[in-house]
Amino acid sequence: MMSAAACFLLFSGLVAVLGPPVLRRITHGGRAPRLGVIAWSAAIAAVVLSWAMAALLLVLDLPRYRARSGESMIGACLARLQESIGGADTAFEVAGVAAATAVVSITVWITGRLAVGLMRLRIRTHGHARRARLIGHQVRGVDAVVIDNPERAAYCAAGRPHAVVITTAALAALDDRQVQAVLAHERAHLAGHHAQILAVLRVLAASLPGTTLFTAGAVEVGRLLEMCADDRAARAHGSRALLSGLLALCAPAQVPDGALGAGNIALLDRASRLASPPRRAEKVRVCLLSAAVVAMVTAAPLALAVLEVTGTMWCLPMAS
Repeated sequence: MMSAAACFLLFSGLVAVLGPPVLRRITHGGRAPRLGVIAWSAAIAAVVLSWAMAALLLVLDLPRYRARSGESMIGACLARLQESIGGADTAFEVAGVAAATAVVSITVWITGRLAVGLMRLRIRTHGHARRARLIGHQVRGVDAVVIDNPERAAYCAAGRPHAVVITTAALAALDDRQVQAVLAHERAHLAGHHAQILAVLRVLAASLPGTTLFTAGAVEVGRLLEMCADDRAARAHGSRALLSGLLALCAPAQVPDGALGAGNIALLDRASRLASPPRRAEKVRVCLLSAAVVAMVTAAPLALAVLEVTGTMWCLPMAS
């Protein structure tokens, strides 16, 4: 188990350090945004699960090293602790309680942060969707809630039911094709559960701000999700209508916390991408690279787990 734990930690460290520059280089241009989201998410999930597996294996392995204290790193630590405070039982109990407490505390803390973050997002977005339907009104030909506001804005808020909101100022600035394209962009966010994905990544980034993979991942995935919504809207209503609609909404506007606005994130990059779509060969290359990253970060921890379960762990020559 010690060898497996060391391999999980080594793998997670490599992905956490090397992942951000590699993933940013592959995905930043948005040539395959959906695969880019999957690649970042897979890397982040692999690191978190590898940390959890390493911690679990170390805790489960403590009893075995109680009797074989001289054959491993854990055993050496227990022996040193025994010399300091006396008694193998005391050393084992102190080490076991400390390790278990640390593992449980970190796991509960991160899980709690995720649960609280998602609950707060749900409360905010459901509340805003409800208020928008109460204060807004319908306009013929516009499949959205229209709110009187001098700022040009369009955004979506998850709720029961969901609400796609557009302001009167935005309606005045857009023609009918642009309105339909912008609203299709917002509906794509709701269909893809993009707000929930971003909420999880942002809570992880806030919980572990020193981990570049998490902080960069939250930013990059936010850009890529906007591009995913752009692609879906452009397929239905054309790139030109969406591009001109987004540019008309580029003036700063206040969007409720937890909502996703059409013109709020990486607008210049998205506009350039819509105006000059990537060549097919370049898109295929990025798809293959992204798929390779997903396969690697998914297969490696699974392979480590299989090797440990089958008793063929070979990563480090430690006691087994």
